[in-house]
Amino acid sequence: MRIGDLAAETGVSVRALRYYEEQSLLIPARTSGGQRHYPDSAVDRVRLIQTLYAAGLPSRTILDLLPCVDAKVNTPQSRALLRAERDRIEHQISQLTEARDRLNAVIVFSESPASGCTRTDATAP
Repeated sequence: MRIGDLAAETGVSVRALRYYEEQSLLIPARTSGGQRHYPDSAVDRVRLIQTLYAAGLPSRTILDLLPCVDAKVNTPQSRALLRAERDRIEHQISQLTEARDRLNAVIVFSESPASGCTRTDATAP
């Protein structure tokens, strides 16, 4: 399958597929003319990569996990990588939750008459 076909099949841009190749996440065969050729299994690989990116994993971690996926082996190292990424994401969620709560408090305060921030005209920014 050619790169355009893989892009169409997966809904991923050709540019993203080239990036995956640069990161060694996806390795196509090359024709004598230099065109990329992907096996049918590349569709599943691209979907897995997309899922892992959507989960917040960086390409380096995905690259480290792919050999375990390919060998269908669940190793202590792969589980440790996944747990570390989960913990990193949970920390980010905690920080974002704190930021949201602070912002909500500022909004509530700014809407109170005591803040001196209220405006009655509809054209105010």
